[in-house]
Amino acid sequence: DECDEAGIDIKDVKHYWYKSDKFSIFAKNKVKTYEQVKDDIVQELNSYSPVYPKIERTKSKDGHLLVIDPADPHFGKYASPSETGHEYNLDVAKERLLGGVKKILDHSSGFKIDKILFIFGNDALHIDTPHRKTTSGTPQDTDGQWHEAVNYAKDSYVNSIETMMQIADVHCLYCPSNHDFSAGFFLADILKSWFRLSDNVTFDSSIRHRKYFQYHGNMIEADHGDGCKIKDTPMLMATEQPVMWSECEYRYSYKHHIHHNVKYGDTIGVNIESLRSLSGADGWHDRNGYISKPAMQGFVHSKENGRIASFSHYYEM
Repeated sequence: DECDEAGIDIKDVKHYWYKSDKFSIFAKNKVKTYEQVKDDIVQELNSYSPVYPKIERTKSKDGHLLVIDPADPHFGKYASPSETGHEYNLDVAKERLLGGVKKILDHSSGFKIDKILFIFGNDALHIDTPHRKTTSGTPQDTDGQWHEAVNYAKDSYVNSIETMMQIADVHCLYCPSNHDFSAGFFLADILKSWFRLSDNVTFDSSIRHRKYFQYHGNMIEADHGDGCKIKDTPMLMATEQPVMWSECEYRYSYKHHIHHNVKYGDTIGVNIESLRSLSGADGWHDRNGYISKPAMQGFVHSKENGRIASFSHYYEM
């Protein structure tokens, strides 16, 4: 109204002061309407919706499930060779994720795979804020800007899923985590949107902390590993998924977070295992002696006999 009265085109006003008896406010003028912003977003999303031709599969009675679990890649983590003796950055993270997926596929090529379970998330991103901190506010050594880490992770996961879907249909299971509780969820939603037109890729990208998947007689639970206690996992599985529990003779829990492999064994009817991380130790972990051989792990599950093979692809430190 003030602009109209003064004969000023409001589109030429970039910012202004509003002053009254009670307060004085500096404001920026956003000239775009809601409809304009909505149209821009829709147009951008439409331009980034790849159409994947459906890959026809022949059903196999002797097929197997391949679990590929690139645990704790921490895109954006930085490790300096001068401090830790090895290098870790965005390029190394991308190389390890893509290379590891291909190696697990190679190792499992002797089995007829009719389904791939891709467990992702689990500190996919190293930080959750532009201030280079985790969700809880812990400062981190980082490589690149936060948005560069998101793009590196997105491209790496997209390329990995595109590679896996050539072998078998892929179900992507997202595990929320402590380093990137917010940003990791957004990344998962980006990936789900990216493959929304594919008939060969499905997603469980909700924020639920424990995720479940059934493959014939196999019950698989996955979580980050920073929440419920190991001893409580079997009861939680039976309580949260009673039908799946009753239908499956073989039950597994894949956990993450601690960056090294721990086999807890059969705990009240569930085989529980924590998996190795792709990422190397940064300065803080190296200083405190929290180091382990980085690797990507994969597993083959039979329809009738549970898990029958395990693979590990190790990376040079």
